[in-house]
Amino acid sequence: MMMLFSPPAPIVAQTSEGMGFPVRRLFCIGRNYAAHAREMGSDPTREPPFFFTKWAEAVVPGGGTIAYPPETANYHYEAELVVAIGKGGRDIAPADAASHIYGYAAGLDMTRRDLQFAARDKGRPWDTGKNVEQSAPLGIIHPASATGALVSGRITLTLNGQIRQDGDLSDMIWSVDEVIAYVSRFYRLEPGDLIYTGTPAGVGAVVPGDEIVVTIAGLSPCAVKVGPKADV
Repeated sequence: MMMLFSPPAPIVAQTSEGMGFPVRRLFCIGRNYAAHAREMGSDPTREPPFFFTKWAEAVVPGGGTIAYPPETANYHYEAELVVAIGKGGRDIAPADAASHIYGYAAGLDMTRRDLQFAARDKGRPWDTGKNVEQSAPLGIIHPASATGALVSGRITLTLNGQIRQDGDLSDMIWSVDEVIAYVSRFYRLEPGDLIYTGTPAGVGAVVPGDEIVVTIAGLSPCAVKVGPKADV
């Protein structure tokens, strides 16, 4: 069959093994650190986790520049541990979750906070606030076989050299294994899926020219610069 147009090339993330990791889907866990839940005005109880999705096209490699997106005056950073799925499955038990992980990376969930809050207050989906081009910068993925399970370790974000977020992976309300198990109840996870596991407290706004660096113990940092407002 003749195609009307050529499909875009897949988004391929970098790995420390020198092999590409084709990105399939992004699942992003909300309010998974108690202090961040409080700063967002929520009760940090162990209620069932919730998540939202982003297009694979939101992923960009760290080390470059991301555009400040349109239709916002309050663009926020959120430092996150990212889990790369290497083996598919549905209804995965927490005890089996580790076997489905290819590796881990430092990443960012950039957010048009003003649009997110406007949607939240009206009970509407968060898509325009969260699912934004270039809003998921991703560092190099390190295989779990090299790092071991990341259940603790410092996670920080600096903005122009100043620490703004400073937490520990052990502060997650829902562990990585629990998050994988929960998401797999609703969707069959597949190789290439990425799970952004939530952010510590200290989120804040950026302006063009700002430099952001996310550092997680045992992983390569994810660094980006915020470029001028542009049509991305």
